Amino acid sequence: MPIDDRTEWLEADGLGGFASATTSGVRTRRYHALLLTAMTPPTGRVVLVNGFDAWLDTPSGSFALSTERYAPDVFYPDGAAHVTGFTNDPWPTWEYKLADGTRVTQEIFVQHGTSAVVVVWTLMRATGPVVLRARPFLSGRDYHSMHHQNEAFHFDADRQGAAVRFRPYDGLPGVTALSNGEYRHAPDWYRQFLYTAERERGLDDTEDLASPGEFSWPLSGPGEQAVWVFRASPDDSREVSTAGEVVTLASDARAAERRRREAFPTLLDRAADAYLVRRGAGRTIVAGYPWFTDWGRDTFIAVRGLCLATGRLADARDILVEWAGAVSEGMLPNRFPDHGEAPEFNSVDASLWYVVAVHELLQLVPNDSILLTTTQRRALESAVQQIVNGYAAGTRFGIRMDADGLLSAGVPGVQLTWMDARVGDRVITPRIGKPVEIQALWLNALSAASRLEPSWRDVFERGRAAFVERFWNEELGRLADVVDVDHIPGTRDDRFRPNQILAVGGLPVPLVDGKRGRRIVDAVERHLLTPVGLRSLAPGEPGYAARYEGDSAARDAVYHQGTVWPWLIGPFVDAWVRVRGNTAAARRDARAQFVDPLLTRVQTSGFGHLSEIADAEAPFEPKGCPFQAWSLGELLRLDRVVLVDPTGAQRVRKGAQHSPCPPQNLTTRPPDRITL
Repeated sequence: MPIDDRTEWLEADGLGGFASATTSGVRTRRYHALLLTAMTPPTGRVVLVNGFDAWLDTPSGSFALSTERYAPDVFYPDGAAHVTGFTNDPWPTWEYKLADGTRVTQEIFVQHGTSAVVVVWTLMRATGPVVLRARPFLSGRDYHSMHHQNEAFHFDADRQGAAVRFRPYDGLPGVTALSNGEYRHAPDWYRQFLYTAERERGLDDTEDLASPGEFSWPLSGPGEQAVWVFRASPDDSREVSTAGEVVTLASDARAAERRRREAFPTLLDRAADAYLVRRGAGRTIVAGYPWFTDWGRDTFIAVRGLCLATGRLADARDILVEWAGAVSEGMLPNRFPDHGEAPEFNSVDASLWYVVAVHELLQLVPNDSILLTTTQRRALESAVQQIVNGYAAGTRFGIRMDADGLLSAGVPGVQLTWMDARVGDRVITPRIGKPVEIQALWLNALSAASRLEPSWRDVFERGRAAFVERFWNEELGRLADVVDVDHIPGTRDDRFRPNQILAVGGLPVPLVDGKRGRRIVDAVERHLLTPVGLRSLAPGEPGYAARYEGDSAARDAVYHQGTVWPWLIGPFVDAWVRVRGNTAAARRDARAQFVDPLLTRVQTSGFGHLSEIADAEAPFEPKGCPFQAWSLGELLRLDRVVLVDPTGAQRVRKGAQHSPCPPQNLTTRPPDRITL
């Protein structure tokens, strides 16, 4: 049986909901779902329709078009054995060939901006009339949870014309199923679905799903289609009353989605759009699918590539203006929880990344541009000033500017930097004191703020001089990871981590250049660089881990102990080119050595996306969240900003507020069809 339950596809709705599974059709995660909607976009996500089983009844017999995995480890039915091809262009599409020669295609796409997913089967070849049958699997649960058989589930079905409505639980959205077929009510529980990705992660791995009944579509010959549309209620399905109207609805949605997707110049641009979602009246960025929502740090790193580098300046404006109103005591939250609890401010760098992103947006938008109103510009500038003033004076978690102009941060038991893993009450990488990348971000923030308040320039210069003096290690030829460890003056942590690369590249103002910058970059290249990003700790350092695996505690313990992070390829390549004089030859070499291999990986296994992390050793298997915003964002920033000719880049920047940047040396075609 040609089961491929590793390669995953994603369909995002622009609201924070999505559909996803593996290319084999076998669900391996609790997050894989056919209809997963965000009740308070982009949070409050609930799984409504987990998936379905489908069969094709032909004159030769009944053949499955789906496969489930049940505990203890049983595949049933055998639909995956009939899959002969898969493509993600322009949306997930499977080809099935049955033993009697019957051929059928199955398409799944999400209608952007709506909580609706469309499934279409098209009969391509048949030896006689056939009937397609499908059973939906419903739950109605929080997307982090699991579902089990219970008496509270409502199997009732309200049939009105071509619409069948289900409301599994009170207080949750209902499900409307529209079809051009027939519905037979036959409620039943399907038990012990097994999710192997959850088992590998040491989590509960089985669940039970409810199936209210069966849909069927008689198909008399090639070209006929079975159409299924699922929507989260409330919706406007009352306007659809006949099978013909369902077909028209799906056809119109298909045409609109095809036009929308074909408008993107490259596969990466199309993938980038999936992370841009609505938050209230504004916009934000989902950090990653399928389990992250919008996180401050991730948003402000990713926006530089997903929006600024691609010319989506209006989106960048909406995102940054939306977040501007969340400044509290000089800090922006790192996370808005799913269920409306108070925002979490446990990040020293999120606010500083925000300042960098605002600075770059303002550099791209002239003062007289209509893209930014006076009110919006003032809101952004005010947020920058509040952050810099708040950090300098002192705010939460011991964050304050020291006499040397550098930024001190950290209290026991709280993880403030991007290396934020925690197991129980134990912070794995506390990094209390003066972490190296925090200084790079802080000094860049001071430089940006000096454009609004010139007095910050002197503080910037003082801090820049202190930085080199305090962090440089001549013997090692690189920078310390943290100085004044645990706020003890003069102490150093010289463990070899990638954070120092941000002092050379990845930010507007480098703190180290010349021979020292070159030594840093060379050392990082020798010990931390992999084909998919930088290791978070060098091999040979105490605690280095080659693999990211095991249960939750084991994985969190090695999250930043060697595990590779693709997003760091952006700062590294930027630094690599800078220390070589930013010549055309250096940019060409960097593209060939570092970017093209990543593009190949994106096209062959990521369907336009990059994962959150990867193992630290070959084959550098993708791990963590399979679709990560800042990983993709940094790849786009390299391609559209760092590695382009400066003259050409300037031309792009001048027109960026009006139209997307043209693609730079990227394939304009999605990956070829995968034959299984």
